[in-house]
Formats: sequence, C-alpha cells, structure tokens
Amino acid sequence: MALRSESGIKLIVGLGNPGSEYENTRHNAGFMTVEKILQVMPAGSFTPAHTAESTVYSGRYRGKNLVLQKPLTFMNCSGSAVRVLSRRLGIAPEEILVISDDLDLPVGRIRMRRGGSDGGHNGLKSIIAELESASFLRLRIGIGRPQPGKTVDYVLTGFEGTEAEEFKSSLDTAVEAVKTALSAGISTAMNKFNAAGAVAKVKEVKEN
Repeated sequence: MALRSESGIKLIVGLGNPGSEYENTRHNAGFMTVEKILQVMPAGSFTPAHTAESTVYSGRYRGKNLVLQKPLTFMNCSGSAVRVLSRRLGIAPEEILVISDDLDLPVGRIRMRRGGSDGGHNGLKSIIAELESASFLRLRIGIGRPQPGKTVDYVLTGFEGTEAEEFKSSLDTAVEAVKTALSAGISTAMNKFNAAGAVAKVKEVKEN
C-alpha cells in the first residue's frame, strides 16, 4: 500500500556503513541519528524489518505514517536501497529526508536544506543518481575536515574527548530538528536549527 498524503516527510534515511567495525565512526552519523530518533519514540511504535537491502522501521508519528531506513548496501551504493524502498511505498523524492555526515561543517553543527548537489558525499551522489533527482531534503551532521589527503581514513575514525561530547550534543539537536521538520515543516526547522548556536541551546534546555 503506497504512503500518500498532501505533503511532508514520509521517509527518513540515515546513511552509514553496516558492521560493528564502522559503529560510532564519523561516516555513520546518519545511522546514529536514526537510532536516536527511534529512542525518543514511544516504545513499540515502530516495527523493524529487513527489506530493500536495508533495516527499515515503520510506524506513525503525530498521526501520520513514517518510515525510517538504514541502507545496508555500504555508503557508496546507498541510492539503490533508497530507490527500491521509496518506489515500493510510492514516496516522492521531495518526501524523503536524508541524514548524512558532512566534512564542511565543524563538529557540533548541523544544517538542514532542500535539495542541492552531493557536495562530494558518495552516499548522496548515489541517491541522486538512483532517484534521478536531487530534490530530497537533507540534514547534514558536522564531522569536521581533516588535513588534505586524509579524508578516507578520517571519516572512518571515531570521536574522542571534547569532540565526542560536541558530536553527541549535535545528534540530540539533529533529533529535535527532525521532530520539528515533521511537525512544523522544513522551513521552520531550518530557521530554528541551522544557526551556529542551535546545539548549545538544545543542550541547555535538556540540562534544565
């Protein structure tokens, strides 16, 4: 049965690489965000399944159908899994939110946007090619940029010390941004969470 409605996000895709050796690495920021979203949802509200070369969670949020997807194809082939699932469910590119890591954002920052280029991210590049569209929504999680020539190894490393705390806070903010986008729309979420101080504000609210 296709998931049809007037507008809004119907599918949230978190990008990453499967396997224990990749857990908690920078490149798996999308996977980690999806896992945190599921943690804040009511227990049992999303049902897991393995389909479309992915781990897929189906449920409802604020009275609407919602699907969360973690492609298990490895990062560079993420698009094939997204294409299969979205077409099976009748979900348009404009109804998809893709969560990925971003080298051009410092650790602790997040940014939402509509459409755009792949920005050199192979997961986004694959999705654009498979969907034949770049109009899906994006949530980018900052992981910082390494020294020139060390990107491949860098994205597969983890976070330590202060950087780990900043990254954890950014994931909490990402969850709040997703909830806002689902309830109030992408424009409201962009205005509220794209600013440099958004992570600090969310952290302060949680501590109080």
